[in-house]
Amino acid sequence: MTETTGTGARTVVVTGAARGIGRAIAERFVADGDRVATIYRGGDLPDGVLGAVADVTDTAAVDAAFTQIEAELGTVDVLVANAGITRDQLLMRMTDEEFESVVDVNLTGTFRCVRRASKGMIRARRGRIVLISSVVGLFGGAGQVNYSASKAALVGIARSVTRELGARGITANVVAPGFIETAMTAELPEERQKQYKASIPANRFASPEEVAGVVSFLASDAAAYISGAVIPVDGGLGMGH
Repeated sequence: MTETTGTGARTVVVTGAARGIGRAIAERFVADGDRVATIYRGGDLPDGVLGAVADVTDTAAVDAAFTQIEAELGTVDVLVANAGITRDQLLMRMTDEEFESVVDVNLTGTFRCVRRASKGMIRARRGRIVLISSVVGLFGGAGQVNYSASKAALVGIARSVTRELGARGITANVVAPGFIETAMTAELPEERQKQYKASIPANRFASPEEVAGVVSFLASDAAAYISGAVIPVDGGLGMGH
């Protein structure tokens, strides 16, 4: 079992835990012995994960979801803000709606969850906040002005939260995954996968579990003096950014 921020099991919220990286993160915390919940829009959940259905673009829904989780599992000790969307489009063709919808979910949605989770953390004088960004946030990506902007901005949230709440035993960090083995990457043509892997020094995609391991560490006592950091899990793709 992982070291915890308090005694015994913690209450952990992972947004968007129905699939991909979020699912692997939730499964890791369950394996660590924590009480795990997710705020999500629907779908099958891993065993042992409490689901609260809500859209992170709706402040009242986010508040109600946290209230439900707190009533059933207790004060939230760890928040992993993972929920996100993409609406890729070339800059000259990108509409306001395509830009704003991605920012509202990935950035403002994260802000809503961090703001709500922090209330209990401040009272408890402890907490771990982990924001799931992307290598694209600092590396950039053609056709991803909206997604890159939303993911880069998470660094500002984490560092501002660190300065504001660090004295209360709360840490806030960013994990920036690169290419991850998911259903989406598996559907890419084999030649395209080879091209992507050739640009990665590790010459492979990461497993979702490798991202989950880093998140688990950042939520542990061992990482109590790490805050405001950006931890890449990208096989060296974004070095120097």
